[in-house]
Amino acid sequence: MDELPVVVIGAGPQGLAAAAHLAERGVDVVVLERGEGPAAAVSEWGHVRLFSAWPELTDAAARRLLESTGWSAPASGYPTGAEWVNEYLAPLADVLGEQVRYATTVTGVSRQGRDKVVDGGRKSQPFIVHLVDSDGHESRLGARSVIDASGTWGLPNPAGSDGFPALGEARASASISYRIPDDVSELAGSHVVVVGAGHSATHAVLRLSELARRSPGTRVTWLLRRGSAMNVFGGGLGDELPERAALGSRARRMIDEGLVNLVTGFRVAEIRQEDEALTIIAEDGREVVGVAHVFALTGFRPDTEMLRELRISLDPALDAVAGIAAEIDPNIHSCGSVSATGARELAQPEHGFFIVGVKSYGRAPTFLALTGYEQVRSVAAHRAGDHEGAARNELVLPDTGVCGGSGDFDDNAGSCCAAPAPAVVQIGLRPISVG
Repeated sequence: MDELPVVVIGAGPQGLAAAAHLAERGVDVVVLERGEGPAAAVSEWGHVRLFSAWPELTDAAARRLLESTGWSAPASGYPTGAEWVNEYLAPLADVLGEQVRYATTVTGVSRQGRDKVVDGGRKSQPFIVHLVDSDGHESRLGARSVIDASGTWGLPNPAGSDGFPALGEARASASISYRIPDDVSELAGSHVVVVGAGHSATHAVLRLSELARRSPGTRVTWLLRRGSAMNVFGGGLGDELPERAALGSRARRMIDEGLVNLVTGFRVAEIRQEDEALTIIAEDGREVVGVAHVFALTGFRPDTEMLRELRISLDPALDAVAGIAAEIDPNIHSCGSVSATGARELAQPEHGFFIVGVKSYGRAPTFLALTGYEQVRSVAAHRAGDHEGAARNELVLPDTGVCGGSGDFDDNAGSCCAAPAPAVVQIGLRPISVG
């Protein structure tokens, strides 16, 4: 099988970095991207500024490859998604040239002549990557190894608190968005709800609070599932990602100024369309009424449908690669950095197949680009036969200053190192309407 390439699925930050490492080691590689250009998913949130600085957003092998063309790595600053693409990811894809194929969707990965059930001769068979192009033409590509760096962008979580869409969520889909907003001017003077506690939700809240400041009558309600708001605001002075700390501080200030109503312990059970407005109903019966639009920003989950004929091992709770789940579980992960993960931890029962990048984290929200770059460095070394290099830990992460867990899901206690929370708007212990 040595005559076959290593196939990388996804031309995002980790997929392109994997290709750079493999190319540097002389390994034939093909990158398959369903978008029309590099880092298509990143381009969709190009208006959002990252909380990681430039030095934390570029990969070492990619830098070496680019520097051979005269490119210079940005030394400082916090790029937007669009700047990340234009100044780094697109030039990297250009250098890789024909090794990157666009408008190519992977519909399945299997072993040649073997479905998931068949044992006999499995390891000796090459991988078969099933493809369809933008014209609908189907094809197959043989591979000696496959690295899945396809991310999770295509499968956002629903607003419903139990992992399934809330009652009426599909029916109200015209008034629900699952991406961070850019231009929100059309929502001026209306009641807007944000569901979620992560950085995407915080970005949305800040953008909407600025609208509320400019346009009196605009109301912003922020719904959190947890009983505590402590983790929303970052690690304060203990966070070595200053832009993330600033993001949390700005959100807290908007709440303190009365531009945002923060509601905790609100788990969406139903979204009811009433005339031209929505009513959002919690599991405990509380209601938020008169809502014009909902931003459901509750994270993402990996799409594993194309892997259904491979033997893979995922954590039953996180949908993360089983070998790294204990290091990234937000229910138990506390202050400090997660450990480096590489080829050994990412290895699957299907020999030669790896899931890397944000997809390897499943539903866990603790991924950083640096973590992914270390993953692909290790996997590339392993595929090139450099097992010593694959086992080496070259990852240095900033101290997050943030705990992943916050005690009991329902309590109002704070985590060990999160910033103090502002006042919270409680929407009744019994059903009550908020207009």
